[in-house]
Amino acid sequence: MPPLYEPEAVKPMWEELAAVGIQPLTTPEEVDNLLGPGATGTTLLVINSVCGCAAGGCRPGVMLALQNDVIPDNLVTVFAGVDREATQRAREYMPQIPPSSPNIILFKDGKPTHALQRMHIERMTAVDIGNALRDIFNKECTRKGPSVPKEDYDKIDPVQKCGSSIPLYQG
Repeated sequence: MPPLYEPEAVKPMWEELAAVGIQPLTTPEEVDNLLGPGATGTTLLVINSVCGCAAGGCRPGVMLALQNDVIPDNLVTVFAGVDREATQRAREYMPQIPPSSPNIILFKDGKPTHALQRMHIERMTAVDIGNALRDIFNKECTRKGPSVPKEDYDKIDPVQKCGSSIPLYQG
């Protein structure tokens, strides 16, 4: 299946996530190796996109969240419209979550436990997304993160928080 978007044109959009340690998965086999039978630990999967809410909320929010004291064991991304087969395979591991992009999903032992879908992301600021993910990481994860002090993290928020009334998926 050919990509909808020229991979070179979207390269800066996946490089943002790669810069904070998020590994791109480009084939169904790579997805299976991480989320398939026998998967253990926590995995953050970001379904990346070219849309404005991915640029303004999703990617910056994920980058903020990864400054937390604890983070997921595995950090991965698939790019909707580019890594089409890998994206489809990832969605097969979460049939109860409607497809959307962007989408941020936390898996625990191969099962999705939390998701921020596009309908959430487009109503939240990057800081709101970062805070929501930090709360999830604090409940579900044990891997040590970079431990940015809370007061410094809060200084990153130059915008008014808007919140969202749509409940997050919690499996």
